[in-house]
Amino acid sequence: MCDQHSGEGECHCKVERVPNFAQPRLLLELAKKPAHGYELIERLGQEGNTPPDPGNFYRTLRSLEEEGLVCSTWDTQNAGPARRVYELTDQGVEFLHTWAVIIQQTRQSLDRFMSEYETLDLNGALAK
Repeated sequence: MCDQHSGEGECHCKVERVPNFAQPRLLLELAKKPAHGYELIERLGQEGNTPPDPGNFYRTLRSLEEEGLVCSTWDTQNAGPARRVYELTDQGVEFLHTWAVIIQQTRQSLDRFMSEYETLDLNGALAK
């Protein structure tokens, strides 16, 4: 059941969701400044964004590190347990640029869709 039709019986919507762009958002945050995992989770959850699931988040970070897009070091300078601090590599910066191009193309496609959608006379189509 979708958000639009909850409580109205069976929903027949099979909508593909627009991705939440977790990977490029993570790379973008690391481009701003290196951070430990918990801080990244908090930053990604700000401004109305849904915070990432910690399990998936740390798997994504590990995958990005294995691919050479992110690197990490242990921070033992602060009080408390050592924390792994992540930062973007040069290869990660290039990948972030690639994501920006993909997102721009997706945005243009969505804008075209909305422009066409807004010109439709759906009231007349539904009356048939």
